[in-house]
Amino acid sequence: MTKRLEIDTGTTELLAEVRDGVAVITLNRPEARNALSDSMLQAWSGLIKRVGDDPRVRSVLVTGAGTAFCAGGDVKSMSQNTARVEPSFDERVTALCEEQRAVIGALATMKKPTVAAIAGPAAGAGFALALACDMRIAAQSAILTTAYARIGLAGDYGITWLLSRVAGFARARELLLLSDRINSGRAHELGLVNRVVPDADLRESAFALAVSLAEGPPVAFRFIKENLDHTLSSSLIELLDYEAKNHIRAKLTHDYKEGVRAFTERRKAVFEGR
Repeated sequence: MTKRLEIDTGTTELLAEVRDGVAVITLNRPEARNALSDSMLQAWSGLIKRVGDDPRVRSVLVTGAGTAFCAGGDVKSMSQNTARVEPSFDERVTALCEEQRAVIGALATMKKPTVAAIAGPAAGAGFALALACDMRIAAQSAILTTAYARIGLAGDYGITWLLSRVAGFARARELLLLSDRINSGRAHELGLVNRVVPDADLRESAFALAVSLAEGPPVAFRFIKENLDHTLSSSLIELLDYEAKNHIRAKLTHDYKEGVRAFTERRKAVFEGR
């Protein structure tokens, strides 16, 4: 029987547990289609740091409770401002910058492989949350939309950067300006998701994918993600030099030796992350 280690996030709106080397993070506001609440966002940054630093965690799976992934920001709460003193423009910008870095920045820069399991809507910031993961597996019921333009917003949570790099600049412009609802089949055609599975199979399939990543070489995965991130700000020649350093670093690990032995012995490698 798989051993489960529950992680206390400080709120019931964000659940987390570790199973088979996978940290399963669940957005848990099914009654609100898992829209991002203040308590959920406050718990996120601390949780991501914990799973990022925990050697028992080899990959991360992000999903939503019920029939939705994440409907984005909580529009209803946005319209009910109860603050006694209206914050200034600069205060609002600073607060959002800090929030975005803690949520999307922390997820996108994590050195461990990450997977998003998408059922139902992934809208606005929820769409960005899925795009910030390394891989996305969608249920047939999944609906993706930028949503911002529909309520007169320009976009936040890195949606412009993330969408441009996943779908390309031309398609990002279309998706942001039109805010169309993209079904799972179209999302797969556009490269927004890596796989589409029946709704009933989503959790099992996504967890199996996360486990397969958890069983991979952690050091090599970290270097792969660093190489990919470096491509965004370097020329080919600069990247060649950067790759060379990480390639040699990987060749000096125990995992590389184990991988070679397993290959020659025709067995599955057992990587230890060293």
